[in-house]
Amino acid sequence: MDKLITDELLRQGAEEGMDAFLRVFTDAYLTRIDGQLTAETMPLLTGTQHVLLGYHFFHEEMMDGGFCQLIQNGYGPYIFDNPFAKAMRLWGLKDFSKMLYKAKEVYDKYKADLTRERSDEEFMAMYELYPQFDDPEDYFIENEEEITATIAYYVDEHIEEFLI
Repeated sequence: MDKLITDELLRQGAEEGMDAFLRVFTDAYLTRIDGQLTAETMPLLTGTQHVLLGYHFFHEEMMDGGFCQLIQNGYGPYIFDNPFAKAMRLWGLKDFSKMLYKAKEVYDKYKADLTRERSDEEFMAMYELYPQFDDPEDYFIENEEEITATIAYYVDEHIEEFLI
């Protein structure tokens, strides 16, 4: 199998900044799983690699539409039903982890409604229905750069766990 993460890609990513550095890994993971999180592709990545891929999806969805979008796009189980929050704590992001656990409480309590199919209009109304997500979303937006930098530092310090 070809090496998906090369020294050259890592060097280029690091030169471009922490987002590009992390993208080297997550792009490789997405290539490995053919862009699909399925029962067949899940075993192709390690738990640590799944945590980083989880952050990729979390970041993308949060920056675009918050928790309601993250959940409606099917990433709720990947983030909330896996040890993602625990991993963030272990990676040095205690406050971020606490925020994730608070959001998980809302997710768990209202899961049936949060995950049901919705029209565009019903989706937009979710933001009014779930103001419990406002503070956690604000926390992430305000601290995103620091969170991402901490994750990039963790990956760099434990790089062997993330290579494929």
